[in-house]
Amino acid sequence: MREIAQSSMKDNDEFVINPPGKLSLGLSEIWQYRELFYFFTWRDVKVKYKQTVLGIFWAVLQPLFMMLIFTLFFSRGMGIQSTGLPYPLFVFSGLILWNLFSNGITNAGNSMVTNSNIIKKIYFPRLIIPISSILSSLVDLCFAFIVFIGMLFWYSPSIDISSAILFWPLGILFSCIATFGPGCWLAALNIKYRDFRYVIPFLVQALLFLSPVIYPQMMVKQKWIEILLALNPMYAAIEIFRAPFNGGMMNTEMVTISIVSGVIMLLTGILYFKRTEMYFADLS
Repeated sequence: MREIAQSSMKDNDEFVINPPGKLSLGLSEIWQYRELFYFFTWRDVKVKYKQTVLGIFWAVLQPLFMMLIFTLFFSRGMGIQSTGLPYPLFVFSGLILWNLFSNGITNAGNSMVTNSNIIKKIYFPRLIIPISSILSSLVDLCFAFIVFIGMLFWYSPSIDISSAILFWPLGILFSCIATFGPGCWLAALNIKYRDFRYVIPFLVQALLFLSPVIYPQMMVKQKWIEILLALNPMYAAIEIFRAPFNGGMMNTEMVTISIVSGVIMLLTGILYFKRTEMYFADLS
């Protein structure tokens, strides 16, 4: 009888999940559920290349094809020159970071809608879903980076190895920061306003031409346009990544503006996501 009473008491217990404070990022709770990062990221990678003939090689072929097109039309056709770096290597160094950004915000922006069945059934920190979508893009970057190393041996450019050890990880880190902010914004907005499913491809396409992927930033002569372009958080990531080819030199003023812009987008994006996540299950 005593066991039955204890069992009945457990059945009637309620587990109340209180929302964190409005300004809390909920990092401690996310850490408790850290295993989900692996499961969601690995699932996204498998789904992305499932039933494809070339599989993960698409992560390499896409930037390679884009590099060939840009080299043919922008370098050979329009005469755009890179700053002391072979143009194919110049544009590929920007494309591997750009693909992380473009795939990351696209996947993150649609992540809450595509995972609506999960968020309706069980509770876990919702922020794990868009972050995992972005982490899956890092897998593509790893394979593209191997090709990038091969291109370095082929073109043999002048490069400061000590700067590369420092600046390449920093460039990838700032690419992730630049992706997390807009990714969180778009994930939260898309689940409430489905118009953003049309905004995301347009945004990615427009930002490509507003980033120093195809052309060197020194081609921009007007100061105010340069500042406007530096507000793009990917500006700093690409410039830092290319710094070892310039002896570690970069426009520190514009890079600082870009880093501050990226950090502001990151913090406001996470806070907006946390503030609206309580409605996701009802809206999805």
